[in-house]
Amino acid sequence: MSAEDKVIEDGIVEGEKPASSLKDETMDIIKTVAIALLITLVFRTFLFQPFTIPSASMEPNLYEGDYIVVRKWDYGYSKHSIQFSPPVISGRIFEKQAKRGDVVVFKLPRDNKTDYIKRVVGLPGDRVQVRDGKVYINETIVPAVDKGPISTGISYATPGVEVIEESLPNGATHLTQDMGYSPKADDTEVFTVPEGQYFVMGDNRDNSLDSRFSPSDYMQPGVGFVPAENLEGKATMVLISWNKGASLFKPWTWLDLRWDRFFKMLD
Repeated sequence: MSAEDKVIEDGIVEGEKPASSLKDETMDIIKTVAIALLITLVFRTFLFQPFTIPSASMEPNLYEGDYIVVRKWDYGYSKHSIQFSPPVISGRIFEKQAKRGDVVVFKLPRDNKTDYIKRVVGLPGDRVQVRDGKVYINETIVPAVDKGPISTGISYATPGVEVIEESLPNGATHLTQDMGYSPKADDTEVFTVPEGQYFVMGDNRDNSLDSRFSPSDYMQPGVGFVPAENLEGKATMVLISWNKGASLFKPWTWLDLRWDRFFKMLD
């Protein structure tokens, strides 16, 4: 008698598992996957969430290829704190106001889907204007010190730009970069920030479509004001960083890393 035909007393072919055993194993796998997904969802919703930087709009503080950690509890929670923004929360719970100088990740107001990252410059009620490349908050100029050209030793930086150190009214300081005069970016109207919203800017001032630009501008749609509800969290650290061209789908580029940016804390 062949092995395939050999039957044991309970009628099950040797080498096969009972249907109930296979069902139990399948259920165990499903439960394990479900628990793992639940833990991941809770972690990403309430604690920390990773993001990658896809553009140069936050240079010289964040570069394309940086992999950052966003802390989720700083401003409380809204529907945008949860993956896919399900409408389970109205407004924000445990809300705390963002501070000037915070680097925030938020859902782009015009579609409520795209993740953006900028720096908070104006709070609700503030009047913000840029004149000749200088930022004014409530008619007072934000002190700025020219730190000279970007270091030529930073191979991944945009060459030929000036680095400027700004000091916001609350004492927060950060670096920006200037690529020369740009009419629409360097001379703006006065923006009065509505209640419950923020005025945000990219640190790469001449290469950032932010609150200075209207979301209804057909040629250069910007961010406009950012509702507090759209904040996802505060960017706190560059965890790791890849050079341009590295990709998950190109294994030979996985170690093309910027080692000097590992665990870099953000201002």
